[in-house]
Order: sequence, then structure tokens, then C-alpha cells
Amino acid sequence: MAHLLASNPNASQKLTFSNLGYYGVRRGSRTKGSCYRVGRKRRGGLVLQCSSTTDQDVRLQIESGSIGKLKQHFEYLVCEYGWRVRRLFENADEIKKASHVQAEAFHVPVSLFNELFFQFFQAEVLSGLLYKLKNSPPNRYACLVAEPAINDPDSPKQLVGVIDVTVLRDQNVLQHLPPEAEEYLYISGIAVSKTFRRKKIATALLKACEMLSILWGFEFLALRAYEEDLGARKLYANAGYQVVSRDPPWTSNWIGRKCRVLMIKRTSLPK
Repeated sequence: MAHLLASNPNASQKLTFSNLGYYGVRRGSRTKGSCYRVGRKRRGGLVLQCSSTTDQDVRLQIESGSIGKLKQHFEYLVCEYGWRVRRLFENADEIKKASHVQAEAFHVPVSLFNELFFQFFQAEVLSGLLYKLKNSPPNRYACLVAEPAINDPDSPKQLVGVIDVTVLRDQNVLQHLPPEAEEYLYISGIAVSKTFRRKKIATALLKACEMLSILWGFEFLALRAYEEDLGARKLYANAGYQVVSRDPPWTSNWIGRKCRVLMIKRTSLPK
């Protein structure tokens, strides 16, 4: 795995606000070219704070302040249910931790040589994450991670959840959106560490994606779930996602793939 990390020139990149991508960039949106400060209210505007922030709170916060220059520091998108969500730090150690959480969630155990196959699978997940981080602009892709809301700076950072957010313009999704929608945020790779499941971490991750959509100026979020996975579909439905379509039968049943449903959520951007 070391050679995979070494292949990423940004792995040891110093964290700056510009590579965190917290600014509105969508063409034609009301937030075009705007930069939002993340953190406490100050002269120059505000966006988010580590608290149970509602969508309406965020919109009011954005509208209440003028947009000024950003300081190169980092805050959390959400802090709820004892978890806080932020953007992944692009260093070797944290990238490896995030890939382990996703590999652990998506690996299908086998009876023989399971540990060996898991290592290969994790290396594949790590390689994919490195590729996206290296080749995606910071305002087109974000890997968000969840960690315990512990304020002790000396305590080790423990990643307990991961989620990917990507700007896409797939016509199969756009056909379900209004004509003026040119792009949307696609959510994928949601994963929670096995020992921390059923603790509202996935809910916090989805909330962070919604906050990011407001910051980036996108009105629609989309994701896919297996039709038979009622637990995941309930999670997404509780977060405000609605089923708009399902895979055609010939792309699932006939070739042994599970049928998926497309779910979409609409957010209210500040005017």
C-alpha cells in the first residue's frame, strides 16, 4: 500500500481553506464566485458552527452577513448526536483510515483467505480514493469523515464514518430534475465502522452532505440504494430523500445484479 500513498503528490499537502473547497461555484447559481466563512458569527458573514444547525439556520446565517475573505482554517460542517463531520485531511494516515472504514463496510467475506482478500480490497479502495483526491477539483469532489465530538486536542482522531460527494451531470438523473438544473451532488460510498453502527453516524454524514450542497450552491442531491435494503432506504427517506426511479429489469435480474432505486432530495438555497 505504501506505493499507492507515495503516488499521490498531495498526500502531505498542507491544509488550506482553498483545498477544502468551502465556496459556492455552481454556474448560474446565486452563490457563484462567493466564499463562505465557516464558523462563528463575525463581521463578514457566517455559515456553520459545531451545533445542531438546521437548514433554516444555515440559510439565515448566510443571508445575514456580507461575504468576506476566508481565513485558512478548518471547521466542521455539522456536529450532531455526539458526532462531527468535516472534510478529509489529505495526509497519508487519514486517507488510509478512511479507506479502511469503507473497505470494512463493503467487503464481502469469503470462507478461504478472507484476510488476504480484504487486504487486496482495501488496497483497491485506497487507490480509488487517492485517484479522486488527486484528479478532482476541490469544488467538484469531497470526502467527508465523521469522528467523535471530543474537544480534547490531545485525544487521537478516530474516523468512524466516511461518505463521498461528487458533482455530476448524468442525464439519467437530470431527467428527474427541473430543466434549469444542470448539475447535482451525488452521494456514494457511505460507510460506518462496524463497532459504531446504529449510533446516528450515517444521519450526521447525510446532514453534512446537505450543508455542503448549500455551501456549493446546489439544489439537488441524489443517491442510489438497493431496492431490497429497507434499512438503508428508511435512513435516506428519514433524511428527506424520495424514490424517483428504479433500475430497468434487464440491468438487474437478468445478469444477477441487485436492483437499485434512485432517490433525490431538494434543498432550499438562500435567495
